[in-house]
Amino acid sequence: MNPDFIYKVLPLYKDAAVLTLQVGFIGIFLSVLIGLVCSLIRYYKVPFLTGAVAVYIEISRNTPLIIQLFFFYYGLPKIGFKMNAFVCGAVGLGFLGGSYMAEAFRSGLEAIAKVQIESACSLGLSGLQTMRYIIFPQAFALSFPAFMANVIFLLKETSVFSAISLMDLMFTAKDLIGIYSKTAESLFLLVVFYLIILLPVSLLGSYVERRLGRHGFGS
Repeated sequence: MNPDFIYKVLPLYKDAAVLTLQVGFIGIFLSVLIGLVCSLIRYYKVPFLTGAVAVYIEISRNTPLIIQLFFFYYGLPKIGFKMNAFVCGAVGLGFLGGSYMAEAFRSGLEAIAKVQIESACSLGLSGLQTMRYIIFPQAFALSFPAFMANVIFLLKETSVFSAISLMDLMFTAKDLIGIYSKTAESLFLLVVFYLIILLPVSLLGSYVERRLGRHGFGS
């Protein structure tokens, strides 16, 4: 282990970590939006759209992210849709994550007892008010553990972005190994920086989950 080499390449890993976080959180934001829309479509059984959402979920969850990235990055330009590696990474992560988020949110929505919805209607609440004040808070609490597991899963999936030449953490590590043959140092920094990214997210998720449970949300 060469400390001088580690100190020398630290700025490269820092820049790669920032890029990884940027792409990761944009992709997670897209996945949450897609997941919410798809879960509501399946929950309310919207005609025609329910089947389309089911097909999307099956395709997304049963194909590897790297194949999806290749399709977006190399396939879509053949029909005139070009995107750079950054946008492709975010879109690919949103496409994959949307299906997982949709199932997490749908399970939370369907866990709410129908009697609560009926009680809300009897009190004169509109459908929107029932969703906002009765269904959504409980569904969010119930689906939060799955939501956080998906967030961590998607952040770890950013490691495949190097396949489309995005200079993320994995690309940086592979590049340095190829140039300097410093495998131990490069992989050590790779592990350290992924821990720096993922460990706070995991701890924050655990803290929020305990707080929700302590206040009885979703119980």
